[in-house]
Amino acid sequence: MNRRSTHLITAGAAVAATALALSACSGGQSEGGGDADYPSDDVTLIVQAAAGGGSDLTSRALSNELEPILDTSIVVENRPGASGSTAMQYVADQEPDGYTIGFVPVEIAMLGHQEFDVDPADYDFLGQLMLAPGVLVVPADSPYETLDGFIEGAKSEPVSVANSGAGGIWEAAALGLADATGAQITPVPFDGGAPTVAAAIGDQVDAAVAGSGEVSAAVAEGQVKALAIFHSERHPDLPDTPTAAEEGYDDLEFGGWGGIYAPAGLPDDVRSTLESAIEEAATSDGFVDTITASGALAVYKSSDEFADFVSAEYDRFGPILGNG
Repeated sequence: MNRRSTHLITAGAAVAATALALSACSGGQSEGGGDADYPSDDVTLIVQAAAGGGSDLTSRALSNELEPILDTSIVVENRPGASGSTAMQYVADQEPDGYTIGFVPVEIAMLGHQEFDVDPADYDFLGQLMLAPGVLVVPADSPYETLDGFIEGAKSEPVSVANSGAGGIWEAAALGLADATGAQITPVPFDGGAPTVAAAIGDQVDAAVAGSGEVSAAVAEGQVKALAIFHSERHPDLPDTPTAAEEGYDDLEFGGWGGIYAPAGLPDDVRSTLESAIEEAATSDGFVDTITASGALAVYKSSDEFADFVSAEYDRFGPILGNG
């Protein structure tokens, strides 16, 4: 073997050794800075509400579908408190590595207008999952039979409208209705959807706004009358309830939507893996059946569509909540 050949072999061995060392030091990272083996550990899904509610049900239904897709355990962790901001701030503070994601409710577009330290810019939005349209109901013996009649009455005399909590979507819906129509509405907060509907059933208030799944049984049993649904289409569980637009009030759409987010700055490959998995899970028969049975609508939006939607909702709620 000549001297030149010996030099080339030695140089090649050195390059190979360097490449091996760099690979070992990278810890399995891909070129995009992510985990090439992602996910190689459990993924935690943070829920901003207590166990048993709609957010929790949606999160657990999704986790059931996600686990076989990602081939790892999805650990659902409930962190209720401060109108959901406790969980939102927690998610924002985690490493953007794909091992902490969260269920994000409509309040992400509202809390920043209400002196909470919550900013949509702190998150990567990965996909919308569902929507529970708001429904305006009145007691069974109420004199109001239509949305127009209710609004006209509320222009003459203030009305009380129950909701499931101060600062939440259904209070915003009542305020939005007042702002758009000139109705005199006094929001009355209760602790959750069931007490809200119960207040209307018991004539404690003039009306209530709650999610479709929270009112459908009471409407079917004749305990309350549904005057309108704040959605672009009628709800399959409330086929006789007109939309606000059908009653002559365009742009009155309010819903309790939710999706999945993560701390901002996910590596491209990790984000792509999560986006694909969430789309597959959110459009699966098992997930859709669970959401539909709850009275909500299974509504999927891609990550880009969802991010644009959240931004638009944030801008929309500013004026309604007094910051626009």
